[in-house]
Amino acid sequence: MADSLVETVPSTSSHLNVGGGMNTINQITAEIRVESSQPPSAVVPSSSSSSSSSGSASGSSSLPAGGGGTGTSAASTSSSSTSSTTSTTNNNAPHNLSLSDQNQIMTQPAAQSDLNLNIVKSNEKDQLKCGAGGGVGDENDDDGEPEIKRRKITNIQKIEKLELRLGGILCCAVCLDLPRTVMYQCSLGHLMCAACFTHLLADGRLRDQNATCPNCRTEISKSNASRNLAVEKAVSELPSECQFCCKEFPTKSIENHENNECEERPTDCKYVRIGCQWRGPMHESIEHEQHCAHPKKSGADVMIALQSFDKQCAEDKKLFSTLIDLLSYEKIIFNDLQMKPYRTDEYVHRLFYETSRFSAFNYQWVVKAIINKSQREPHQSCERDITYQLILKSKPTTTLSLHFFILKGPFSDMKVNTQIYKHDFTETETESPYNLLPLPDTAECNRLLAAKAINFRLIMFLASK
Repeated sequence: MADSLVETVPSTSSHLNVGGGMNTINQITAEIRVESSQPPSAVVPSSSSSSSSSGSASGSSSLPAGGGGTGTSAASTSSSSTSSTTSTTNNNAPHNLSLSDQNQIMTQPAAQSDLNLNIVKSNEKDQLKCGAGGGVGDENDDDGEPEIKRRKITNIQKIEKLELRLGGILCCAVCLDLPRTVMYQCSLGHLMCAACFTHLLADGRLRDQNATCPNCRTEISKSNASRNLAVEKAVSELPSECQFCCKEFPTKSIENHENNECEERPTDCKYVRIGCQWRGPMHESIEHEQHCAHPKKSGADVMIALQSFDKQCAEDKKLFSTLIDLLSYEKIIFNDLQMKPYRTDEYVHRLFYETSRFSAFNYQWVVKAIINKSQREPHQSCERDITYQLILKSKPTTTLSLHFFILKGPFSDMKVNTQIYKHDFTETETESPYNLLPLPDTAECNRLLAAKAINFRLIMFLASK
């Protein structure tokens, strides 16, 4: 019996060299597989049954029948040996399992870690979408970019350059553009370019009201508004975009670039006189002129274009010839005049300009001008013009065949073209029709309206009988 007890102890050691011990290990390993596939509630009975079976097996093989105290100690020894065998089996289970079982056991932790990583990423995306204020379908915007990337791009765009910020500060308060000319300011410092300043003064003249600053509503006029030279110099150094090539140059040199240097500036073909209507960028003009078909056309084909060109030349020649003929008249006189604004006595007071009486050819005359042909509300119109008439205030004894036109005088900076008008003054016809004052554009008209008075020179030619 002692030998049997001694032999039983090594069979329960961790080395497991006895054949009976190997059978016990295989049985325990199979039970462990069953336990891993069952829910946790089924593990406890299996473990207890395993312990009891192992104990009975060890007891039957190791202990004789009828050993009271010794049997008890053997049972406890067998129980402890079983637990030790179980722990050893758990540690060395992969070495005793088949290759497919080992691969399954080894891949389970990796799969579980991948699952956990996917869950974490999903939670992070949900948190980002919730933080951005979007729902499940708002992960991407309309352009297909993620919300985070779009917000970063928006933040970068908000950081503007210093030149752009200065441009927003130094721009005109009316047109919101950087001026290339003179800059005025009101008494509180609000900036206005020369064109907008004269436009405001012209509107005030047409409304018969004092012009006001669009920002602070303080009164503005040529007497209380002043130029801001510091702003003009600062603006001249700021970059300005070319309207043709869209490149940036200093404002002080942008005009020269657009007129003489820009390769994208529009230009006409050199064969425009013979009918070529091509107009395109400067850098394409050479290639076009090399392949232009108009030089190869016959004389009959280009005759139509030459006729229209000759018509314009004939008009210029006629004006020149008329001036030469008028200078040969015996009676020629000119007067430097000044027209001042007045209002009519009607219910709606209309603006008109009129000169004081002046003497010419022993008669008294007056020049009168109106805006937009006495339009009811000319301040609401963007296009403005001035028409004038010559009025005879004396009673003529004979018919006066008179030629007259207006020029820029020595006390005026008016930009006006030459246009000669003719009218025969009689006892019944003492007023000439209203004739257009040939100004280049509406801006020049606004500049004249913004002034307190309009200075000009009137030249009159009287044809002798």
